[in-house]
Amino acid sequence: MNSFLSKVGLIGFCVALHLSANAQALSFDAAWQRLKDNSDQLAGARANQASKTLQTEGIQALGGPSISVSAASFSYNTVLAVNLDGINQKLSQIEQLLPAQIQGMLAASGLASLPANYTLNQRGTLTNGSLTAVWPIYMGGVTDATRGFVSAQADEALSDTAKTEHELSTLLVQRYFGAQMALKAAQLRRTAQADIAQHDASAERMMRAGLISQLERLQAQVAFEEYRRNTVKADDAAALATSALRHTLKTQDSVTPQTPLFVVTHPLAPLAYFVDQALLHHPGLSKVAAKKAQAEQLYAGQEALRKPQLFAFGQREITSGNANWMAGIAARWNLYDSINHDALAAAAQKMIDQAESADALARNDIDLLVEKNWRAVEQARHQFLAAQPGMFLASEVLRLRRAALREGTGTALELMDAQTNQVKVMTERAQIAYDYVLALASLLESCGLSEQFGAYISRADTTVE
Repeated sequence: MNSFLSKVGLIGFCVALHLSANAQALSFDAAWQRLKDNSDQLAGARANQASKTLQTEGIQALGGPSISVSAASFSYNTVLAVNLDGINQKLSQIEQLLPAQIQGMLAASGLASLPANYTLNQRGTLTNGSLTAVWPIYMGGVTDATRGFVSAQADEALSDTAKTEHELSTLLVQRYFGAQMALKAAQLRRTAQADIAQHDASAERMMRAGLISQLERLQAQVAFEEYRRNTVKADDAAALATSALRHTLKTQDSVTPQTPLFVVTHPLAPLAYFVDQALLHHPGLSKVAAKKAQAEQLYAGQEALRKPQLFAFGQREITSGNANWMAGIAARWNLYDSINHDALAAAAQKMIDQAESADALARNDIDLLVEKNWRAVEQARHQFLAAQPGMFLASEVLRLRRAALREGTGTALELMDAQTNQVKVMTERAQIAYDYVLALASLLESCGLSEQFGAYISRADTTVE
């Protein structure tokens, strides 16, 4: 039996060694900073936000003057064929009006008529350049609508980034404190298993001494084997939870949570406070507002296309001496084209209506979500406080069972049951604390206040060490 107990102790030691090998103790704040630095999801959201912000900066001067220079160098060959029949007819008519002597002289000299046609061939090489300036004086609001639309897209990207951060914060709470709870449960079971193994050995000795029956001995042995199997399950669960945390933080080393499970036993701020905060900070509402702004700018752009446009322009040849130039003002007003601008404007108005409906729906859903999460936090807090007497009772029953076994008025099986019950009560207490922190993280996420989770850790007046 001593050999068996040694093996049990060795197994427990190996499991503990496996969980702590290369383990890096991280506080929650340090884990959150690492997640923000390494998250691919957050990096993608930030890249999209940066892209939209740069687009906004890129078109800030849209609608201002533009100056361009152009140059060309080319060779040419021009062929011009001239038909002279009409001229010959005129000359013939004029010749008939002349005296006969002059007509004879013209006929003898061959000057009385021209060739039937003449071909002119001109070739050469030219180089020219010009400087052109255009300044839109009035565009009907198209440029303002364009800038407003891109700016609203940047606001939407900012909302998406904030939403991603809040979701990652809640995910980290789930993985970080889930690993903390699983390690706590495994630790409780491993610690209690050594005591239960001793009780099992005592039952073996008592049976050999004839103090208990073989049936009582077998019952104790069955209880110990069942507890040992559950301890292995707890170790596996702890290993999986720590692996999930390690993958979340994108690290090759094992991570040991340093911040303990906690509960703020004082009541939360009133529900109305969290609802008001959600209406101010929830990224979903700012995203809907950005969508509405985009629709409004599209509508403004469609209306701007109906208005006249006015430009100032100028052009000058780049050459020395007396260069050609021109300058002036041009106006353009599109009276008709094949695009149905009324339909496009109506479509943009429907997008505005859709955004307003989405805003009303989101506010109602967020109100309900905040209330649900707030009540979940308060329920977990009440459960944690209600579990306090159970801790004392479980410890007291265990103490009395140990005394009873020493005095011969109790059995080893009863002591094992008391030991198992104490571990169960302590594990349930850790589970309630985990439910509390997870509900708190969900509440803060639904209010857009996930960054305040660390403040609640600092305010915690009870921890599950």
